[in-house]
Amino acid sequence: MCRQGVYPQMKNLTVIRMGLVPYEEAWNFQRDMHAKRLAGEINDTLILLEHPPVYTLGKNAGDENLIDPGDAEVIQSDRGGDITWHGPGQLVGYPIFNLEDHQKSVSWYMRSLEDTIIKTLQKFAIDSERIRGLTGVWVGDKKVCAMGVRLSRWVTMHGFALNVRPKMSYFNGMIPCGIQGKGVTSLKELLNKDIEISAVTPFLIDAFSSIFGFDQIEERAD
Repeated sequence: MCRQGVYPQMKNLTVIRMGLVPYEEAWNFQRDMHAKRLAGEINDTLILLEHPPVYTLGKNAGDENLIDPGDAEVIQSDRGGDITWHGPGQLVGYPIFNLEDHQKSVSWYMRSLEDTIIKTLQKFAIDSERIRGLTGVWVGDKKVCAMGVRLSRWVTMHGFALNVRPKMSYFNGMIPCGIQGKGVTSLKELLNKDIEISAVTPFLIDAFSSIFGFDQIEERAD
């Protein structure tokens, strides 16, 4: 029971669905939202989108892990991690969260992101897991969701890329995340049938609400 006049603060999440957006345009939008979240002008926000084909190099990336970019862009990013690919058919999420309202722990945040994806995949009867020492979410020895984040003054940027139905041949153009001996998969491959991103998104938003303890969700399209 709350003391008279004292109530717990509601945790509200804003979800912005942006569609197909070039990487650098979305990166600039993230920077703007990060500044607003840091200033307390907006709630925690989850940006959901797709990118045209692009290889992004994280702060720990080595050029040797990019084999053949083909028709995709190549961009140096300020996120953590090594090399990854984004493209149509991949559900990309950029949480702009203030961890001071959750837990001030990078490891807790990463594990919570992984839990969110694991919980989402359970809705499709897909058993996924972590691999000790490696970020992201795996089905056997194949990664289904890559992750790379950046924090500044405990406000997050960048995030995750869940392979729903991307063109898998792009993953042959790199050594994903610089990890040798591991593969990459997608929901389409795991389910052995086509699936739209729109079928996955509601379960993903519900999982974010559950794992991060949000009380209310407001959705909008930009």
